[in-house]
Amino acid sequence: MAIPRAEDDDRVTNLELFFDLVFVFAITQVTGLMAHHPTWGGLAQGMLVLSALWFAWASYAWLTNTIDPEEGGVRLAIFAAMAALLVASLAVPEAFGDDAVVFGVAYLLVRILHIALYTLAGQGDRDLLAVTRRLAGPMLTGAVLILIAGFTDGALQYLLWIVAVALDVGGPLVRGVTGWRLNPHHFAERHGLIIIIALGESIVAVGVGFTGEELTASVIACAVLGTAVASSLWWAYFDVVAPVAARRLAARTGVDRARNARDSYTYLHLPMVAGIVLFALGVKKTLEHVDEPLKIIPAVALCGGLSLYLLAHIAFRLRNVGSLNRQRLVTALVLAALIPVVHRVDALVGLTIVTVVCCGLIAYEAIRFRVARDRIRHPQPEVAVSS
Repeated sequence: MAIPRAEDDDRVTNLELFFDLVFVFAITQVTGLMAHHPTWGGLAQGMLVLSALWFAWASYAWLTNTIDPEEGGVRLAIFAAMAALLVASLAVPEAFGDDAVVFGVAYLLVRILHIALYTLAGQGDRDLLAVTRRLAGPMLTGAVLILIAGFTDGALQYLLWIVAVALDVGGPLVRGVTGWRLNPHHFAERHGLIIIIALGESIVAVGVGFTGEELTASVIACAVLGTAVASSLWWAYFDVVAPVAARRLAARTGVDRARNARDSYTYLHLPMVAGIVLFALGVKKTLEHVDEPLKIIPAVALCGGLSLYLLAHIAFRLRNVGSLNRQRLVTALVLAALIPVVHRVDALVGLTIVTVVCCGLIAYEAIRFRVARDRIRHPQPEVAVSS
């Protein structure tokens, strides 16, 4: 039996955090896939796999926002989904090769369990059951296409994956989210935690990228610079962006809230996570070749990933506030323009340039908008005025 989450229950449960640990491993595997195949094809594979895994995770974020994952048989079903997601994660490095069918079967099971649990949660709730039925088709069809892709190769395999991801994107967009209930504070916090997980993976990439026996000054500098960039990405999201978006989501009601959650979190957090993963790939390759220029794919990953992350922030602000963040747009364009530069200079020099740009952005925003920033971070309680 599924027990609805209490309306005032804003906490992210221990089981949700436990579930997210498997997603940590999945993200690490995606970075590893692209690191072992540093080609345009490997980059495309990594982004397709990450997208599929993201929508699987996002579907469970919606689910556990609706029902209590630690009560009834739901707990056991979440454990089963974790096991299936772990198997899919193990198969990620060969998701387009020898383990493609294994990945497809495990991934399909993850999606089936999600739909089954949502159907159970919707018993007695006609609106929730209706939205579950509307979205079950695109979700399960996409998962089946990924399984079928496991029996193919070449262009057809890529095409099936692209259609599968497109169904995940288009399902909630075309069929709507009317009927979804949402706890805004829990939903925003859950996605904030997944950003932390992705940033943590970028830190892990620093350690994994160190394969030498001697801890040289160059390696230490690279580790420090990589941490500085990761910290700037954390600051860019959590300093003011996250609290503003959470308050905007809470201020909305009904289907407007569900649409905003779909756009701001399910859709726009994917390019944020993808940007972090690409940055992690760039840092990993930088550590492997500190005193040599980065090849074109790692250079694209390093600069392009950071640019993608900031562009997602810009879209996030447009969706929630309706205004353009010009300094982040300029920074994103500068980072993209730096790709050929980073491709030609030593990797450590390239990472230094990128670090200066990212930290410079944070410093500019902290100083230029210090009054507004303080007002957002430390809102004053409303004072009742007596008549």
